[in-house]
Amino acid sequence: MKILDCTLRDGGYCNQWKFGYENTKKIVAGLCESGIDIIECGFLTEKIKHDLESTQFNTIEEITNIISESEREPQFVCMINYGEYDVEKLPDCNKNGITGIRIAFHKRNMKEALIAGHIIKEKGYRLYLQPMVSLNYSDEEFLLLIQRSNELKPYAFYIVDSFGVMKQQDLIRLFYLVEHNLKKDIAIGFHSHNNMQLAYSNAQALLGISSKHEIIIDSSIFGMGRGAGNLNTELFLEYLNDNYKTKYRLKPLLIIIDEILNQFYQKNYWGYSLPNYLSAKYNTHPSYAIFLDAKKTLTIESMDEIFSMMENEKRSSYEQQYIERLYEKYMSVRDCSQNHLNELIRIVSDQNIVIIAPGKSSIAEKDKILECVKCENAVAISINHKYEEYECDYIFVSNLRRYRELNKEDYGKCIITTNIRSDETYLRVNYEELINNIEAVSDNASMMLIKLLILLGARKVFICGLDGYSVVPTENFADEKMNFYVNKTRFEEMNEGLNRMIERYSKEVPMEFVTTPVFVHLNTEARDA
Repeated sequence: MKILDCTLRDGGYCNQWKFGYENTKKIVAGLCESGIDIIECGFLTEKIKHDLESTQFNTIEEITNIISESEREPQFVCMINYGEYDVEKLPDCNKNGITGIRIAFHKRNMKEALIAGHIIKEKGYRLYLQPMVSLNYSDEEFLLLIQRSNELKPYAFYIVDSFGVMKQQDLIRLFYLVEHNLKKDIAIGFHSHNNMQLAYSNAQALLGISSKHEIIIDSSIFGMGRGAGNLNTELFLEYLNDNYKTKYRLKPLLIIIDEILNQFYQKNYWGYSLPNYLSAKYNTHPSYAIFLDAKKTLTIESMDEIFSMMENEKRSSYEQQYIERLYEKYMSVRDCSQNHLNELIRIVSDQNIVIIAPGKSSIAEKDKILECVKCENAVAISINHKYEEYECDYIFVSNLRRYRELNKEDYGKCIITTNIRSDETYLRVNYEELINNIEAVSDNASMMLIKLLILLGARKVFICGLDGYSVVPTENFADEKMNFYVNKTRFEEMNEGLNRMIERYSKEVPMEFVTTPVFVHLNTEARDA
């Protein structure tokens, strides 16, 4: 039995593979010191130009630079996603560096991937075959792949749980197909994800089965990996030491977690979550869950409904345009209610509109807001919350979670978007008509309301409580219950998007900030142009 650590490759989905050159060398050295059997150093790819700080490499020579000399030399491998690197360009294997190459491929590319695998073997490398989403193969198809693998004679043949959906019975069924049909001198590997919290128990179950093959278990330090992450190297090594009398050393890995990986976790956390569970439930690519969760506009049951709408052939490969269209279709599915629309048009076109977003300044500078809303011809509209400091005329809601948090007696003055199911409301407006083309804020509630006011012919808009986003989530909302957590880059994208949309909309309607924004601004030159 051997352990293959894939932190530098699978973990790269959490930090765009920007581990940093020195950090990468420290991780490799720590893995060597821990006694890990096989270390995966990253991707070999031609999709992007190599950066010294990255573990996406263009050449084998670039990978060799991060490999440390150690008393106990493990195997060093890298991964190629089929179609992303021309294997003809590989140099002949140098036994002092990368000695193994893992080729990952989808079922549709099986034939071509096996041809590429033959070339990899001819150049002297140990070949690892990684049929992604192994559960997508029928038994007949999987047996055919095993037969072709026997002809190719790779170093290892893998069972791959790409989406973290395998229950123990699924794993055991596939394992016995491989065990009884794969040549004895080919190792059996298992690569898992943790969407259903089963990576640890499945790995234990696999080792409990008597096998005539060498077994390779994949894991990553701190479980670092896209979405729900992977089997934790440090946890599984401790299990092996306790139950199989192995001599792996945990301290080097704990140091790596403390000094290096924890900083990445704080910026872009990974691990089990309900969206990742849903992606596994529907056997879909985890990036779909990441996309929907990042919107922060959906309840879990809404996500569940969107996953159920997906076409089977779209589930295994991520297509952002597809999920964007599906999301917009779902959010626009309800009919618009015309009740009270004419009344609202008359009010908006004749009054000064004060919109109150739920940022911290809505409380910190409430005196400014109260002075503004009490002026003559002012109509107050709070956004996604009931403003407790003043009884607003309307509440604009585009988020089902926020709608459910309101008291039912407030529904009668709510202007809601068509993604929300409710008949107890003042007005329902078309969600799709109010979104914009900047992905990070395409359906930001404040931007949607401003666009609605423009469409209704508003005379002037006064903005309160629209502060932008701090990377410290607890600083963003007056009500702590509204806080949400995304990575730093996402908050930065949202602030940039807000500024661009405010600049755009200020050319269509006069706008003025009443409270002091922190991360957004009103470009008065653009407004007056």
